[in-house]
Amino acid sequence: MSEFWIYFEIGLRHVLDLFAYDHVLFLIALTVPYAFKDWKRLLLLVSIFTIGHTLALLLSVFGVIIIKGNLVEFLIPITILIVAFFHLFTAGKSSKKESISVIVFVTLFFGIIHGLGFASYFKSLLGGSPQSKLLPLSEFALGIEAAQIVVVFVVLILSYIVQTFFRFSKRDWTLVMSSFIIGVVLPMIVESEIWNR
Repeated sequence: MSEFWIYFEIGLRHVLDLFAYDHVLFLIALTVPYAFKDWKRLLLLVSIFTIGHTLALLLSVFGVIIIKGNLVEFLIPITILIVAFFHLFTAGKSSKKESISVIVFVTLFFGIIHGLGFASYFKSLLGGSPQSKLLPLSEFALGIEAAQIVVVFVVLILSYIVQTFFRFSKRDWTLVMSSFIIGVVLPMIVESEIWNR
């Protein structure tokens, strides 16, 4: 039971680490245009992201995918930038027109990219045969899912406060937050090691 909490806590800390805030930024970018009434769609997207993240770790642990770290570190902020730009240009438009299957596919793909960013560290934590890595991987995934739900809930609360008490429209909130995220992510892309080739 204590081993469960070890990997569960690693999953929690992976998402909530303030020094590696790219995961939180992605979740903020994903959540910004939604409200509490959209909780089913958000929970679906968060779970799809976790599945993608876990799939990447699984494929990496079994040696199916091997990708250079600096390429992944470059792609992670790109995924955040794409989501922020998408919401920047669709702010105020009805989300009912969006195809959920496209959003699910994109979220799954971005989850895989983010999972690959953590793969080498996670592999170094595990020892033994690949089969012995399945249980810790699922415990880690549960920690990630729990932490992501916490982040989404906090963003929804902030969104509610800003829109209710400070009279921001949903559109303005989405525009401001998407612009903020773009401003944070652009330097990450510019300073990426991939340009030093």
